[in-house]
Amino acid sequence: MNEKIKHTEPLIRISKRDDLVWWKSWLVRVIAVVLALVLCSVIIILITGYNPIQVYLAMIRGSFGTNRKLWIMLQNLAMLLCISLAVTPAFKMRFWNIGAEGQVLVGGLATAAVMFYAKDSLPPFIMIITMLAASLAAGIIWAMIPAFFKAKWNTNETLFTLMMNYVATQLVSFFIMIWVPSGSSVMGIINQDSQAGWLPEIFGQKYLLNILIVAAVTIAMFIYLKYSKQGYEISVVGESENTAKYIGINVKKVILRTMGLSGAICGLAGFLLVSGTNHTITTTTAGGMGFTAIMVSWLGKFNAVIMVLTSFIIVFLQRGAGEIATKFNLNQSVADILTGIILFFIIGCEFFVNYKINFRTGHKEGK
Repeated sequence: MNEKIKHTEPLIRISKRDDLVWWKSWLVRVIAVVLALVLCSVIIILITGYNPIQVYLAMIRGSFGTNRKLWIMLQNLAMLLCISLAVTPAFKMRFWNIGAEGQVLVGGLATAAVMFYAKDSLPPFIMIITMLAASLAAGIIWAMIPAFFKAKWNTNETLFTLMMNYVATQLVSFFIMIWVPSGSSVMGIINQDSQAGWLPEIFGQKYLLNILIVAAVTIAMFIYLKYSKQGYEISVVGESENTAKYIGINVKKVILRTMGLSGAICGLAGFLLVSGTNHTITTTTAGGMGFTAIMVSWLGKFNAVIMVLTSFIIVFLQRGAGEIATKFNLNQSVADILTGIILFFIIGCEFFVNYKINFRTGHKEGK
């Protein structure tokens, strides 16, 4: 006896898209930004009563209003991009390195230590090289500790690297208390009179050397991940460790090597922040960029070139938020709300780039 069976599709079904044509994916992102700006305009009118156009113009002036603001924005972009490049190889390998903040701090601490102890004993060029080497070594060591435990005993790298951020913060606090006998816990400018260990200005611009170094690292990272054998091994390990082992890749070696690279670039960022930007060390030298870099790396799809754009968007919004709060005498929270909405739409649109929503079209019957 045959019985008719009615098969009912779900009302909404989500399926993964095939790769979208590049212009369609960017169209989705542009639409998301436009919708975010429309929503922000409504919120601005309801909360403040200001003209949204004036608020958006203030955001632009926050980054491009003066020559000084432009250079500060480029410097912030370079530092965020540098740290984002540092975490990208590990993330592409599916090693969740949440410890970039601590790795930057220990790199900066190593730079500050050389500036503090060797200010009178080394020639300027040798001192800069020593500071750079110390920062790279500190970053590598700090990153290799969780990498070793992951490779040896398969520990949870997320918690391990996260906890090491707090250790690095307390380590910086400890040395500041040693270096500042007054007990104020504020290091102040290191070698302010002699400027020993300060990176030189180029064409009269304080931040230009930082920007050029990060630009070189960006190009090198793009080539490394896309065209080198090591970049290929990182991709294979990220896709499947079993597959990597099957084709003869030493997974433990790749983990250690890749985290060493991430730590080195974080150490470089710490060196640039202390020697080229702030000329001092504090527990907030990294300024939360180690966590923001995670978002930059994911939005950039681990592509160093695209990450330049995502870094710019985030820095532009941060600078613009500060300008809004100052220009219109608003609470910083209002500016942060607007920034958060725009970032939410930008991040959320990636769902529609990668997936499509299918609605039920009817019922199917079968025997």
